[in-house]
Amino acid sequence: MTRQQYSVLIIDDAYTVREYLRQTLMHLGITQVHEASSGSRGLSVFNQHQHDLVFLDIELPDINGQQLLQQIKTQADKTHVVMVTAHNSIDNVQQSIAAGASGFIAKPFSPLKIKNIVERCLAAKLN
Repeated sequence: MTRQQYSVLIIDDAYTVREYLRQTLMHLGITQVHEASSGSRGLSVFNQHQHDLVFLDIELPDINGQQLLQQIKTQADKTHVVMVTAHNSIDNVQQSIAAGASGFIAKPFSPLKIKNIVERCLAAKLN
């Protein structure tokens, strides 16, 4: 699988975060990027495309990101889900990993952090 074939969904209520992630992913050569500003919209988009990687905000206006993580993993357990939050607490990290998250990043994050996550998830997909 090439980066051009890799499909990513960004679920975050903050436009600036979605835009930053989208631009970073495009710079990395990932062209199949979808976005959603709410959990319900994110789940709908996910059901249409079955993405390889999801960047999921823990705090969404309509649903807890942890609950949405469980729904996504139930539907597609091979999908990598990386939790995104402004509140980097140990509880959040532990709950996310226990629920099946592939990773966890705290805002603000760098393009290098996104690149490392994408490369790790892409390598896992190829194995």
